[in-house]
Amino acid sequence: MKEKTIDYVLRTTWLAVNKMYNEEAAQFGTTMATGFALLSIDPESGTPSTALGPKMGMEATSLSRTLKMMEEKGLIVRKPNPDDGRGVIIHLTDFGHEKRDYSREKVLTFNEAIKANVSEEELNSFYKVADVINNMISNKQIYNQKEHLLK
Repeated sequence: MKEKTIDYVLRTTWLAVNKMYNEEAAQFGTTMATGFALLSIDPESGTPSTALGPKMGMEATSLSRTLKMMEEKGLIVRKPNPDDGRGVIIHLTDFGHEKRDYSREKVLTFNEAIKANVSEEELNSFYKVADVINNMISNKQIYNQKEHLLK
């Protein structure tokens, strides 16, 4: 059997998880991106819109579309940032809190199902490998940006 590359396993696994969450969310007329945004917004004090994109790893245009749809559905409200007049803080509505709790429950169900089928040692190894990959990418230890720009 041909050996699978690390990126292939990451990509196909993430696509499967993404599909699973979107299928679950679709039953309630929403998307995984909405659930992820709900979980990324501080339920007590809200989250500055400028901090939400980096926190979620989303591009500004995709995030703007998601937030607009969430506002239209009554999940969030935008309020001026009292510390920065130019900024906006995203707050959950009561309906948003309800849907956030639902999203949290789905994520915890997924986590518990995986933990029931994987040993603690295997899970710790998975986390360790994921940390190594993220750190290497963050520190540009895989592809040197300057090297590629000069060619």
